[in-house]
Amino acid sequence: MKRNEKEQLVTELRDKLKGASAVYYTDFTGLNVKRMTDLRRRFRKAGVEYVVIKNTLALRAVNESGLAGERLSGPTGLVVGTDPVAAAKVLTDFAKENDQRPGIKGGLLDGRQIGVDQVKALANLPSREQLLAELAGGLQAPLAGFVGALNGLLYSFAGALEALRTQRESA
Repeated sequence: MKRNEKEQLVTELRDKLKGASAVYYTDFTGLNVKRMTDLRRRFRKAGVEYVVIKNTLALRAVNESGLAGERLSGPTGLVVGTDPVAAAKVLTDFAKENDQRPGIKGGLLDGRQIGVDQVKALANLPSREQLLAELAGGLQAPLAGFVGALNGLLYSFAGALEALRTQRESA
């Protein structure tokens, strides 16, 4: 590869990294073309990009994007995404299905380095939609209880008025 092609690759990756909130390093050794294609398809569906690039070029792009990159060794693929939970979920789910491949090396989350255990912990978090639904349910529950209490008071008052009416009619 010529120098200007390498510089262009680094520039493109740097721009992607600037817009990303999560970058995970993976070791894709042992994945055949079919599995790699399936992995890329799953990442694409989740809005995440999977980039395979030489370690020196990847490290240069990470450092130029203002993040503190760690030393990379061996075959490395970069998972670049804006939703850290979705990217971690796809990565760990695929690894569970395929004999722990690709292997997770670590990553960066909002500019801070994270380890393998932290990536797996992110994968165990509920999705954004589920968290929003739980929040909405939590906010709705007290209001529904308050409405139920007011409704009960109204029914009691209506029952008391009805009893008073029947009492007066009988008298």
